[in-house]
Amino acid sequence: GNNVDNDAMQGLLDLLGRGAPASGVEDRWGIVVISKSGGTLETAAAFRVLLRNLSDACGGDAKKLAELVVPVTGTSGKLFDLATALGCPADEIYEVPDGVGGRFSVLSAVGLLPAALMGLDVVKLLEGAAAMNEHFRNCGPESNIVLQFVAVCHLMETMRGCDIRLLSTWGKRLEAVGLWYDQLLSESLGKQERGAMPLTVVNTRDLHSRGQQHQEGKRDKIITNVIIDSVDRDPLAIGKSEHDQDKLNELADKTLPDILDAATKGTNQAYREDGRPTANLHLPALDEFTLGQLFQMLMLATVVEGRLIGINPYGQPGVEAYKKNMNAILRS
Repeated sequence: GNNVDNDAMQGLLDLLGRGAPASGVEDRWGIVVISKSGGTLETAAAFRVLLRNLSDACGGDAKKLAELVVPVTGTSGKLFDLATALGCPADEIYEVPDGVGGRFSVLSAVGLLPAALMGLDVVKLLEGAAAMNEHFRNCGPESNIVLQFVAVCHLMETMRGCDIRLLSTWGKRLEAVGLWYDQLLSESLGKQERGAMPLTVVNTRDLHSRGQQHQEGKRDKIITNVIIDSVDRDPLAIGKSEHDQDKLNELADKTLPDILDAATKGTNQAYREDGRPTANLHLPALDEFTLGQLFQMLMLATVVEGRLIGINPYGQPGVEAYKKNMNAILRS
């Protein structure tokens, strides 16, 4: 529901078993639909298409259909009314809290329900966020990670013209966090012809595409490296081979984490030698507690910076312009 890509939707429906017998549909798929009002056209259109196909998969059984739809929405609005009309159980309509914009709702039912369905420990996520709140409230500027992050980013922008905030995630698993932060920063501070531009990259992948520009392009970037200090699985070694045409036997005892660490340090060194600013944000592990801390830190930092520069970080009035035009075009 975050886009209206026809072929992607058709491919998804194929994967979900379009046309399969109704028996066992509950083991194949269901729908978690998330929209505060139900008025966002992309989400509403995707939901209608998926709902029709799920109804077919249920053999027209309205009761089973209602059990396989889990709405996350406000206490009123189009989606709430639709969920009620479908017969979704009242205790399975999860609430989007009032006064909380979509990008700030990651630690509400909006983010916690999908996380729970993925098997994540949502209590640990919330405990991590609470710990970051405690840190923010009680630590002085000299040790307050939220204030330090804001200070570095703000000073680099105002004193050195670094108005591109590059979040360099050293690991594929953090890419989605970076994309969420892109929305958080853009919608919160991109107002009144102000606000830094966020950009998420995944390394070492993007060193082979964007690295050249970051090393020798415009000096308009502050690069924040997000580094995971440990791995969850046993490190994979390069190992020795009788076929050493690639000349890697001399590195046989090195592991993939060793390579990533060397790439991180080598890239930082290259930027430093050319006077390009970087900052490192170290995560002790990629677990739920740490993710909760990271989410909350970035949200707090965004709000603090909004107050600092005199911009209300809540609301996104600029987004309404395209929605108004799109709806007018479709209905003309």
